[in-house]
Amino acid sequence: MQTLPYALTAVIVGAALAIQPAMNATLARSVGSSNGASTLSIAVALLTMLVLIAFTGAGDISRERLAEVPWWIFLAGTVGALFVAGGTYIAPVTGTLLFFVCVVAGQLLASTIADHFGVFGLEVREVSPMRLAGVGLALAGAVMVGNG
Repeated sequence: MQTLPYALTAVIVGAALAIQPAMNATLARSVGSSNGASTLSIAVALLTMLVLIAFTGAGDISRERLAEVPWWIFLAGTVGALFVAGGTYIAPVTGTLLFFVCVVAGQLLASTIADHFGVFGLEVREVSPMRLAGVGLALAGAVMVGNG
């Protein structure tokens, strides 16, 4: 399978994500509440997904199938909501660059640990000096952006 189209699509998604906190912060100023803006943003996301499901299907989301899924997997939705709300609160204070550099640094740390231990059924990819150096560079970037 060619990964390039997927990687390019991920870049586009990342670019869109980069402006999401600023858009939500603008909405928060308009409605007078970061929580209200975050709720509206998540509601629009839900509507978007319902439209996509109408065209592409939802798979098997029956009660029986969902009962087989560990309860804690559903916390992924909470993580998404916290990201939206966090961006609405944090990005206006730090700016979007520092916000995302810190988000990426956190993602790199967590994904390094997830890969090393093969969490959630992932293939184990042990921590190596090169991987640690890469994560260290990202963390150094967060410090540089924060002090720049």
